Amino acid sequence: MYLRTTRRKNADGSVVEYYQLAENVWDPEKGCAVAKVVYNFGRADELDHAALQRLAKSLLRVVPGEEAMAAEPGVRIRNAWPCGTIHAVDAIWRELGIDKVIAGLARRHTTKQPFERALFAMVANRTHEPCSKLYCREQWLGEEVYFPGEEVLELEHLYRAMDFFEAHKEEVEKEIFFRTADLMKADVDLIFYDTTSLHFEVDEEDELVRQGNELAGGREYPPLRKRGLSKNGRSDAPQIVVGLAVTRDGLPVRSWVFPGQTTDVTTVEKVKEDLRGWRLGRCVFVGDAGMNSEENRRTLSLGGGKYILAARMRAGDEVSREVLTRAGRYQEVADNLRVKEVVVGEGERRQRYVVCSNPEEAERQASHRKQVLEELGHELASLRKPERGESHSKRTCQLISTPRFARYLRQTRRGALKIDKAAVRAEEKLEGKWVVTSNDDTLSAEDLALGYKQLMRVESCWRTIKSGLRTRPVFHWKPHRISAHVSLCVLALLIERIVEIRTGQTWRNVRAQLDTIKVVEYQRGAAVVRQTTELRDDVEALLRLLKIDPPPRLHSVAAAPAS
Repeated sequence: MYLRTTRRKNADGSVVEYYQLAENVWDPEKGCAVAKVVYNFGRADELDHAALQRLAKSLLRVVPGEEAMAAEPGVRIRNAWPCGTIHAVDAIWRELGIDKVIAGLARRHTTKQPFERALFAMVANRTHEPCSKLYCREQWLGEEVYFPGEEVLELEHLYRAMDFFEAHKEEVEKEIFFRTADLMKADVDLIFYDTTSLHFEVDEEDELVRQGNELAGGREYPPLRKRGLSKNGRSDAPQIVVGLAVTRDGLPVRSWVFPGQTTDVTTVEKVKEDLRGWRLGRCVFVGDAGMNSEENRRTLSLGGGKYILAARMRAGDEVSREVLTRAGRYQEVADNLRVKEVVVGEGERRQRYVVCSNPEEAERQASHRKQVLEELGHELASLRKPERGESHSKRTCQLISTPRFARYLRQTRRGALKIDKAAVRAEEKLEGKWVVTSNDDTLSAEDLALGYKQLMRVESCWRTIKSGLRTRPVFHWKPHRISAHVSLCVLALLIERIVEIRTGQTWRNVRAQLDTIKVVEYQRGAAVVRQTTELRDDVEALLRLLKIDPPPRLHSVAAAPAS
């Protein structure tokens, strides 16, 4: 179809133009295409131009944005930014009431600094394209995404907002958790806790107690960056230890930052104390073997507290002597899980254990051990005899110090290496097994086994924090800024988990769909317009799952800059 113009000459010699909507139709008799009038608009000098403009706009709604703009004379595309991820994160941020919590705390300080927008900007950056605070302000906010109001934020606002957040961390985390629990109807009967380590690319440890964070009254902070037992193989570098408590759905409850030399077992008392008074109801603490000590069990039991803890199986204690050797039948819980309950002692010394067995994991471990022993056999066959005056060769030292082989080796009096068959048999007895202990008699053996298996939620959170949210590298050196950086990453994790629960998709896939929503800036005549692109059907469906309204169609209209 096309707009057709016809002319008619009047008797007085004047010419009148008429507009028609026409299309070319094939005429089989004439053997050619002829014009067929679909609609007569009437005389050109009597047209309702406003009605025609409305018709044109309604037609352009079904045309992709850039093509529609290109079809209009004088339209020039100036820029385009992704806005969907920021819009979704902001909607959940406000749904949780975080903006109101921050604003309420800011009023105590009678400050007008944009702490809430600065904190949101840093959290949104972690969910979209994690980077340093400097890059976040100078590049990401201004050029890589559409972020309304970014012009009021300066780099100093980001740092000051971190200090503000750290000064009120406990209040903010507590309020956010209760709002999240109500919004997501979270099950808080089980609280899963674990720790990890984050290393720094520096050589020297922190040695001095530092004062800082004037918003917290100049509070003193102990040295954080210390060398300790690293969980990512970087014992050579100073590190911090991060603790995280989550619900069974992987929703963060609270986080902690400890000095790098802190051991897992010494963190439990702090966690127990900080969560006291959070009205978590019948809360059962779930932790791995690193948390299991007599002192920790006593701490967790105070005030009627309940726990589920993994037990070490190679320590030569009562677990290896009395629990694993106890005869009894396993109860089938699932295709890949069997459980057996064992009670050791009586009265106050009574301790309840559950031995869990995974046949599939046992088969996998047996296959892996067979492969390791074959490699070890080849290595031992290739060893040369020690020279005179040499106790053993360099390769012998390497094998002894390699964790992959060391557990299966023994050394003879003459220094020769042999495969330790007793160690192999001991490992065979532990294939696919783990042991948990609890002081909660109301939970069945099946409940204890399945409850502990869900501790994998914390492991999943650690993977997200370290890789997806890129908590490392940490560019801060002040203790309160380091702690605030970790807290903001955990807050970003909370928003991602809410999105994943509502959509049933991974955050990476959701983010890719949301980034198809863009704000386009174009110039039409003397006006510069910022407008959201049309939403795809799958993106509209995604927003409905997230319970989020689409972004506004029109963002701004401003005068074009003088050329």
